[in-house]
Amino acid sequence: MENDKTNGFISKYSKLLLDQGMINNELYLKYEVKRGLRDISGKGVLVGLTEISEIVSYLIEDGDLVPCEGKLYYRGINIENFVKGFLDENRFGFEEACFLLLFGHLPAKSEMEAFSLLLEEITALPNNFVRDIIMNAPSKDMMNSLARSVLTLYTYDEKPDDISIENVLRQSINLIAQFPLLAVYGYQSFAHYHDNKSLVIHSPQKGMSIAENILYMLRPDSTFTKFETQILDLCLVLHAEHGGGNNSTFTNHVVTSSHTDTYSAVAASLGSLKGPRHGGANIKVVQMFRDMKEKISDWNDDGEINSYLEKLLAKEGFDRSGLIYGMGHAVYSLSDPRALIFRQFVEKLAAEKDRNDEYKLYSKVETLAPQIIGKVRKIYKGVSANIDFYSGFVYSMLDLPEELFTPLFAVARISGWSAHRIEELINAGKIIRPAYKSVTKVQPYVPMENRV
Repeated sequence: MENDKTNGFISKYSKLLLDQGMINNELYLKYEVKRGLRDISGKGVLVGLTEISEIVSYLIEDGDLVPCEGKLYYRGINIENFVKGFLDENRFGFEEACFLLLFGHLPAKSEMEAFSLLLEEITALPNNFVRDIIMNAPSKDMMNSLARSVLTLYTYDEKPDDISIENVLRQSINLIAQFPLLAVYGYQSFAHYHDNKSLVIHSPQKGMSIAENILYMLRPDSTFTKFETQILDLCLVLHAEHGGGNNSTFTNHVVTSSHTDTYSAVAASLGSLKGPRHGGANIKVVQMFRDMKEKISDWNDDGEINSYLEKLLAKEGFDRSGLIYGMGHAVYSLSDPRALIFRQFVEKLAAEKDRNDEYKLYSKVETLAPQIIGKVRKIYKGVSANIDFYSGFVYSMLDLPEELFTPLFAVARISGWSAHRIEELINAGKIIRPAYKSVTKVQPYVPMENRV
């Protein structure tokens, strides 16, 4: 009976909120509010400066913004050149990317060796942490599990609230080393308690890269191929950083500006990344294609594919959101450089995994979707596939569970979050506090006995 009363109360007042809470769209235009901190062309409102990364999506010609092929720079180094560098030398790149983002320069061989050894030494979680924290009341969502683990690490830190750069750097490197364990063990606990699977806990191995250890810890037989680890390592590199304005990194800046502790700032970023409009998008892409493959009888028929995509935009298909997941980006216009780098390896992995037909379907959608979007909606900049378009497909070919897709994004992005947190603290800016204009009318206070 009490539940019925609660539900009735909530239902009544949620409808009231929906009726009264909608702000007239014309007011946003009247007061020139840049919703999402972006102007009508999609260009972000400038709120800060950074030396960590740069995203280029347009050129300025005769005072006009001209869309161009996207470019991404880590500490001034073109991501295409960075990736080519470690692949040509047959090395893993994620640890090197972490060093570059944190310290601002490419590591010398001796620096890279010292950093890699440090990550190995501090990988282990506190005693009984897996049993007492990760396996205790496992969450149904891995991002919540990851956030809880991060917040609990606060209690194991002797100097959790010390925001000196030296201490925050120590905390950041520890989290970079421990995130793979928190993510994988969180999933193993979930799979055991919620899916009734065997509980398998493998300790990370010294001498292995982070990408190798993820597959070693995740797979029951701990086996993997060199190419599988190379492409997972590439995923981590491409997801490691993406400017100070992306939602989860900006969240980190906002929370860090209050001078809170590292664990709280990272947990806030995790909450942002979980959303399907951000890090959770790759899961949506996989689910969308799963639905597409069921609804389309001939994967080679452009007409059938176009019809399906048109229904998506009309909110008549899949989740009725009106979105084609994996297409378009808040910043990039003509292309996302990460997707372009990724695509060539995706094709090779699809051939290795005997999933060429699916890859061809992805390729067709990548070509057709921008045309369909351009016909249906007014586009102020180009539309192209983003990194999420292919990353979920890659994870599925690596037999990674969907529950781990977004946590793996976090395993990569913790390096970028850490670099931005340190930059925010070093520059000691004001607490971030943008303005919201009130558009409600002033009302008199009415005594209780006179209220209707």
